[in-house]
Amino acid sequence: MSSNLLAGKVGIISGALNEESIAWKVALKAHAEGARFVLTNAPLAMRMGEINKLSEQCNAPIIPADATSMEDLEKLFSGAQEQLGGKIDFVLHSIGMSANIRKGKHYGELNYEWYQKTLDVSAMSLHRMLAVAEKQDAFNEWGSVVALSYIAAQRAFLDYTDMSQAKAMLESIARSYGQRLGKLKKVRVNTISQSPTKTTAGTGISGFDAFFEYADRLSPLGNAPAEACADYCISLFSDLTRYVTMQNLMHDGGFSTTGISEEIVELITNSKA
Repeated sequence: MSSNLLAGKVGIISGALNEESIAWKVALKAHAEGARFVLTNAPLAMRMGEINKLSEQCNAPIIPADATSMEDLEKLFSGAQEQLGGKIDFVLHSIGMSANIRKGKHYGELNYEWYQKTLDVSAMSLHRMLAVAEKQDAFNEWGSVVALSYIAAQRAFLDYTDMSQAKAMLESIARSYGQRLGKLKKVRVNTISQSPTKTTAGTGISGFDAFFEYADRLSPLGNAPAEACADYCISLFSDLTRYVTMQNLMHDGGFSTTGISEEIVELITNSKA
């Protein structure tokens, strides 16, 4: 049921690959809540995904952009303002890629060129986007930027390798640019640390199924589904959260503050029986 939380607002949503993507679900919910927006993704991801289907569902134009290219991002923000008829109220950064993870490299054998690419695509892209938006004065006052993160930014997780550092950098950029844009335009910048989620990117990590089950058993509320994360994003785009900024917001069913659960104790006990 729609409450028109985003009525009259316009924005940019990045990273919608297919129906499993959190960004895809954010787009559907933003549309239902009255927002208009531009969809964007890297040209390669667009060829692999189904973004045209989403574009039709939401009546949203598509502007391809490589998030590591300043030229592409300049065209994205200027094109979005032209297409939407004004400045931007919200941006979703849902961009991440690690060739080291895709190639199954463990942490001690990372390819450093790929490592740098991971940081560029998954973290520095947020700085690039916000720098372009600042230069173009593209944001309306009280705008909102949300970037999707993960608890591996604070804790060590097997097989998440260089993406752990990328998420830590992403969160740091959000704080630093949140301070800057808050002063300049009252724009808020936050990250959401989401539960392990069965997206194309998530399931590509070695051992994902085992960790998904572990997190689900540890979390008092269970893993937060992608649909709930999309709802959280919508609340952060809305005027209900005007004074929330520079935060890394845990959306994980209580995983981040739980030491052990009955389910995990039972699992360990039974394994020793």
